[in-house]
This record gives sequence, C-alpha cells and structure tokens, in this order.
Amino acid sequence: MSAEAEVAPYGGTPTGAAAVKKVRTHHLRDWKQAGEKFTMLTTYDVATARIFDEAGVDTLLVGDSAANVVYGYPTSLPVSVDELIPLARAVVRGASRALVIGDLPFGSYQGSPEQAYATSVRFMKEAGVAAIKLEGGVEMVPQIERLARGGIPVCAHIGFTPQSEHALGGYRVQGRGEDAAEHILRDAYAVQEAGAFAVVLEMVPGPVATEVTRKVEIPTIGIGAGNQTDGQVLVWQDAFGLNQGRVPRFVKKYADVATALSDGARAYVADVKSQAFPGADHTF
Repeated sequence: MSAEAEVAPYGGTPTGAAAVKKVRTHHLRDWKQAGEKFTMLTTYDVATARIFDEAGVDTLLVGDSAANVVYGYPTSLPVSVDELIPLARAVVRGASRALVIGDLPFGSYQGSPEQAYATSVRFMKEAGVAAIKLEGGVEMVPQIERLARGGIPVCAHIGFTPQSEHALGGYRVQGRGEDAAEHILRDAYAVQEAGAFAVVLEMVPGPVATEVTRKVEIPTIGIGAGNQTDGQVLVWQDAFGLNQGRVPRFVKKYADVATALSDGARAYVADVKSQAFPGADHTF
C-alpha cells in the first residue's frame, strides 16, 4: 500500500478511491484499471470546496460554467481568465484531498499552443490548481502536446463542447450516427495520444461513451453520457437544486438548496422585523 493510501480520510476501511489521502492524476487511471468509479463536481468558492472535499468528491472542477452560475452571463463565452483565477484560488484553499482542475475559458487557448501554455501557467501559478481542462479533440492536439511537454496535466473535453455551441448549432447531442460516433472515438484517441490524462464526454449517446471508455486507456468522465464512463461530473448548482430554472435532462437533483436558503432568509427577515432576533443569547 502506498504512503498516500495508508489511511482512509473519513474513517472506515481504506479501500479504493476513499483510501487516497491526496488525489493525483494517476489515481484516476488506477481507478479505471480497477473498475472503480470516481466523482467530479464543479465548485467556485472555498465553502463548497471544503464541503465537497470532506464528502469524498474525488475531483473538483472550477468550470467556465461560473459564467452562468456565479457571474450571471447567458452563456459561458464571456467569462475571462481574470474572473476564473480568483475562484480557482479559493477552491484550492478549501480542498485538501480532491484534485482541483481549472477550466480554460473561451479565447484563452484556441489561438495557439503558446497561448494555451501561458494561460495554463497562470492558473497553476496564481491559483494553485493541479491540472487544467480545455475543450476540443483533434484540433486541440498541438495545445495538449505543448502543455504535456511543459509539465501541465490536461483533461480534454469532447462531444458537446459548450464554448463551441454556435458552431455546433446549439445544445445538441453529439455522436449520433455511425460517422459522428466514429468522430467522437477519433477525438478520444487523439487527445490520449497527445498526452491528456483524462477526457470529459458531454452529451454523447450512452453506447458511444461506453465504446470510447472501453477502447481508450485514459479515464473518461461523463456528463449526459450514460453510466459506463469511468467518472461522472455535474454542475453543483444543478445537482443540489440551487438553480431554479430549467436544468438539463441528464441532471439528477440530490438536494433542494434553493428552498432551504429561501426558507432561512424569510425566517431571518421575519425575526428581525419582529425583534425576535437578536435575542439575549445573541447579545453581548
């Protein structure tokens, strides 16, 4: 047993993913080889990072989805590197076990391998993330190769890639039909050979994601891609009910945070107006 896996962080028997004291990129491949699933959630602040880390979530993604759920942009396209780095820095401070991955925003890496490297260096030096994620398959091979050569772990992202929503014709499932499915597999092989340590498959038909997961050596992380991928990722505000609008079909709601917050806020307002708060117990 390795030094990193000697003690389970939250009690119990040290087995598999739960036994790892600090998640590294190689652990994801180890879990794939062992047939053990792993988890990823998005997060953007120290409090949720700490909660998810202590709950045993294996990887935390500071996603460009912050554009929507933190900054209120209509799409992920407007968010900038300067807006994401402070969020990533906070998540790193809150996570002691989970692997923290920074998401490169639109326009910060597509221009050239050197642009991708410079942006990734900022995320690693200024925020302290352990890896970065970028969108694209075959077309991103030069960027992935440059980052891998420079010692920066890369998680690729293929299938539906939100930063390319206009080019893809909106939020549409990718990989339907024999030719499209072959394109997904080709992208997966390409990012693997370029040096990516894992690949996200978004909105890909389950059978296609299953085939990709079976054929590639690197771990696959599904979102709307069935349950046969090696890991799963969700946006936490969707999964735990903070978003009150429409959520994608592939989201399962595990909690109702919005209602709990609303009830608490209403109770606070009522107590202040009635002078029930602060009471004697809350007064020096």
